[in-house]
Amino acid sequence: MAIFRLGHVEVRTPDLELCAAYYTEVLGLREVARDENHVYLKGWDEQDHHSLMLTGANRYGLEHVAFKTESINDLEDYETTLERYGCTVERIAAGTELGQGDAIRFDSPTGHTMEIYAQMEKVGNGLPLFNPPPMPMDLVGIAPPRLDHCLLTTENVPDAARFMSEVLGFRLTEQLVTNEGYQLIVFFERSRQPHDIAFTRGANGGLHHFAYWLDSWSEVGRAADILRMNGIDIDVGPTRHGITRGHTIYFFDPVGNRNEVFTGGYKTDTDWETITWTEDQLGKALFYYENRVIDSFVSIYT
Repeated sequence: MAIFRLGHVEVRTPDLELCAAYYTEVLGLREVARDENHVYLKGWDEQDHHSLMLTGANRYGLEHVAFKTESINDLEDYETTLERYGCTVERIAAGTELGQGDAIRFDSPTGHTMEIYAQMEKVGNGLPLFNPPPMPMDLVGIAPPRLDHCLLTTENVPDAARFMSEVLGFRLTEQLVTNEGYQLIVFFERSRQPHDIAFTRGANGGLHHFAYWLDSWSEVGRAADILRMNGIDIDVGPTRHGITRGHTIYFFDPVGNRNEVFTGGYKTDTDWETITWTEDQLGKALFYYENRVIDSFVSIYT
């Protein structure tokens, strides 16, 4: 069995048209398809059908998060492993989610609905496969190339850590712990980057943010310009994390889902040794330049 990356996230929105306009015109994702209650989007350099699914609902937040695995044969193995752990697993037929092949869906101990799938329709990145230019000419807004990671909330961070490592096979790259060694934040990867998914303390089933990748620190600064020119308030940044070493900026979509664009960090190996931060260094761990906990982040990290 081998999950190899975060595949996509589905987020709820009470105003589907407003959010579709924001994600295409400001964040600069590509709209691939839509139906009566969903809009499917992707970063410009992603080959798969979608990495973000907007779903009309009466409240905002995360509907599900999905991981891509190497082989369709992995689904049965994960199904068995998850059921042994006590999870209820549902088979999802190909086409239930537009563009996606057969999948399994399960409720994690963290209160999040998760999916694992192996196949998704390839729609390409708009560039030819022979002698391509470095980017399309028609990019709009911030225009990130790909989905990077998400941070979810859970009441029991150590339980989340055990589940992600022992059941789904993720590697723990970094953690922030109390003076007594209790995990407050945990970061996991399968794609050899600092994190594909992370968990912090909060309500079960919660979404803190999901992040798209940018190629450089200067593009994070450009993102800040684009946000302000479009009247979008910046939550935090541009700044740098101590944890992950990444450069970042946080902001919200029109209905309250927190977004991030992120760059930097490091590459991990299969024998990576976990980096540990202690709570007395919380400010520097979260926002290295400020060396303090930003007000809007206080409640989940303290």
